[in-house]
Amino acid sequence: MLKVNNLSKSYQSGNQVYPVLKNISLEVEKGEFVAVMGPSGSGKTTLLNCISRFIPHEEGEIFLADRDISALNEEELAKVRNQQMGFVFQDFMLLDGLTVFENICLPQIIARCPVVQMEEKAKTICRLFGIEKIMEKYPAEISGGEKQRTAVARALMNQPYVILADEPTGNLDSKSCKAVIDAFLQAKKELGATVFMVTHDSFAASFCDRVIVLKDGQVYGELMKKGSRREFMDMLLDTIRILGGDGNDNE
Repeated sequence: MLKVNNLSKSYQSGNQVYPVLKNISLEVEKGEFVAVMGPSGSGKTTLLNCISRFIPHEEGEIFLADRDISALNEEELAKVRNQQMGFVFQDFMLLDGLTVFENICLPQIIARCPVVQMEEKAKTICRLFGIEKIMEKYPAEISGGEKQRTAVARALMNQPYVILADEPTGNLDSKSCKAVIDAFLQAKKELGATVFMVTHDSFAASFCDRVIVLKDGQVYGELMKKGSRREFMDMLLDTIRILGGDGNDNE
């Protein structure tokens, strides 16, 4: 579903070049829930931004559903982002002047989908995520967890190939964090959603199928969940401590 081959990215300041991503390769299969973890400065968010093509990369290929999106122009990229990628950000990115329902409908409004079809789909997703009671409320009137579940619902409206989530639980308390992770798990179970999540949170990552660990812009290793979720979280915490991170255990 998502494949990255030999991806490299650097930044330049004056005459100095700073490599951020160094020859990264990874794959995410359809229906997988995969996290990327690593210490601060390891390149997690830069990797996500390169995959979404929000920032350019120097070398490597990015395939989405077997299509190389590395060389697409801005018009082609806009269509891919709207129709084939879903996005969930740490700061929700909801429009304050729109209701929850209208925010969820936004991707299909942009795609000019039929109104009746769009509204029925939005109502179905709201029921799935248990937010039908807040559909007519505005973002300022709901909790952080409800805002993020709204963002997940919006990301699913166009049935994207992959949801790209950047620190989706970073601003949430433990209860809201669990509600958001449950939304991802439900999307995976009920809709076959594929989720690729960047996080520093071992609690959130422990619900994933596997975790790709970055260090200094390279893939340090990959951890598979084989035992219980608690055992997997302990494994993640141990790995992050070895690498110099804090793991941010929210449990």
